[in-house]
Amino acid sequence: MTPEAKILLGAVRDLAPSVIARSAEIDAARRLPLDLLGQLTAAGCFRMFVPKSHGGLDMDVPASMEIIETLASADGSTGWVVMIGSETPMFLALLSRKHFDDLYANGPDVIIAGGFAPRGQAELVDGNYRVSGRWGFASGCQHSQWLFGNCIVTENGAPRAGVIPGTAEARAMMFAPSKAQILDTWSVNGLRGTGSHDIAVANLTVPTDDSFDIFFGRPCIETPSMAEPLLYAALHIGAVAIGIAQRAITEIVALANTNKRRLYASASLAESQLFQYRVGHADASLRAARNLVRSQADAVWNSAVAGNPVSIEGRAPVMAAITWAVHTCAAVVDTCYKAGGGTSPYDGSPLQRCMRDIQTLTQHAAVAESWLTTAGATILGRPTGFSV
Repeated sequence: MTPEAKILLGAVRDLAPSVIARSAEIDAARRLPLDLLGQLTAAGCFRMFVPKSHGGLDMDVPASMEIIETLASADGSTGWVVMIGSETPMFLALLSRKHFDDLYANGPDVIIAGGFAPRGQAELVDGNYRVSGRWGFASGCQHSQWLFGNCIVTENGAPRAGVIPGTAEARAMMFAPSKAQILDTWSVNGLRGTGSHDIAVANLTVPTDDSFDIFFGRPCIETPSMAEPLLYAALHIGAVAIGIAQRAITEIVALANTNKRRLYASASLAESQLFQYRVGHADASLRAARNLVRSQADAVWNSAVAGNPVSIEGRAPVMAAITWAVHTCAAVVDTCYKAGGGTSPYDGSPLQRCMRDIQTLTQHAAVAESWLTTAGATILGRPTGFSV
């Protein structure tokens, strides 16, 4: 870990107690408080992957995993928002180099938010795009300097052909928040503080220079941190899940050490062999998940450093590993929640928040169980379809 990464890790560890103390506030507000956002920005959380030439830390992805996990362990929503915001330069690097330089001309703390699913339409008109669409799950959109929505590109009313035969071209359209609507839709069970509202535009003219290809674009800056944005994003989701599960184990151990005794139980939690087994099993499961995800992060990063892009076939086992780890983390949290007994369901219980957060996280497309099917098809030499 570089000296810069160690400094940032130390900073987020110092911030963690105050984040924990504000978890209920974050949950209720359905977004991060602006002063906390300012502290995270000042610490350097949103410049992790910005090149040093542009004032950033140019951090390696394996080092970022512990930083994101630490924040997610303090509060799942905070870890998620930092994860999303920190990945900004990976996607802005899909613009032209001049545009990238211009966006970072005033400092490294640029944050973009948007929707990856191509739920908009971008019609080519006189060299620009006329864009309409509505996109969900735009985490952090209320504090972002730029928004984007992925679109199907059309010309003369018909979809343009995509890179893969039989598919339509998709491009992300970038625009200022002032030109979009942020629709208050994020009334959800878990990860409430991420502010992942819908965003929408109608008949908005977007210059071609303000568009990029999320899935097949080539970065204008050829550094390892820009090489695999979609895989890095998926790995970071794994880090958030691990942080939430670690918090659940920490909380159930703390509860057991208060000599809590469940109703009708003959022994306290800490003295119960069944409880000891469950905690031991949960801890082993979490360590296995963490080690697997971090080993995948190391492998993807090392390939990027060597200049070897991960192949379509090579992505399937990475995504399957992340998916398995996330669902293992969900099982760990479930074990801890159930062990907490009658205290777990209350709003004031961190175990309840962990349960809500991890169950919401498991619904993300990047960790859908179909990734395990894709990996299985790859192993069996069967067709898989497109993989990120």
